[in-house]
Amino acid sequence: MIEFRDVTVIYDNDIIGLENVSFKINDGDFVFLVGKTGAGKSSAVKLITGEIKPYTGDVIVNGVTVNTLKKRKLPYLRRSVGVVFQDFRLLPNKTVYENVAFAMEVVRAKKREIRRKVPMILSLVGLSDRAKNYPNELSGGEQQRVCIARALVNSPAIVVADEPTGNLDMETAEEIMRLLMEINRMGTTIVMVTHSTKIVDDAHRRVIQLESGVVVRDEKEGGYNSDVLV
Repeated sequence: MIEFRDVTVIYDNDIIGLENVSFKINDGDFVFLVGKTGAGKSSAVKLITGEIKPYTGDVIVNGVTVNTLKKRKLPYLRRSVGVVFQDFRLLPNKTVYENVAFAMEVVRAKKREIRRKVPMILSLVGLSDRAKNYPNELSGGEQQRVCIARALVNSPAIVVADEPTGNLDMETAEEIMRLLMEINRMGTTIVMVTHSTKIVDDAHRRVIQLESGVVVRDEKEGGYNSDVLV
């Protein structure tokens, strides 16, 4: 569960990232976060992952009030939140297997557990036959699948996908969406930031639209509403 309670974010240059934002995302939801550049989407993502704290208000993730957490406890929160990035952020000198395993090593998982879990996750994302390849030997879609595997390997309750299809052609983007939908059907909460009108319109899932740091629309089965977001 994710809940924002009257959340305001103000940056050092007095720019408002979010202003009195409130919403709740329940366990197992699939939610699109949409809006123009500068609307506040990145601020919302950084609040969920504990990268920043609100100026006022509370951010609650999996029952934990993130803004009151001590810095040393943030890694425990982040185990329950997997993040998929637009620019992949894979380690170029590690294989597919090693990139995914690294996410478990960071949280000090046992070697036996890593050997058990990583092949399972690679199978889930359709990359069993690419385990020994390096990132530069993969297509963009395959690299994004590695990112998804890395986000999933610690069994997070929530996956935040920040423009995961932004660098992909539409056919590959639709493959990634099918994978994210399947992960959601398995019970993982998905929060996806996107600018893709087609992806949002085709999915018929909940849409939270931000504009100038304010929630202007929260629709249960919405579309991208491109007439507003120009």
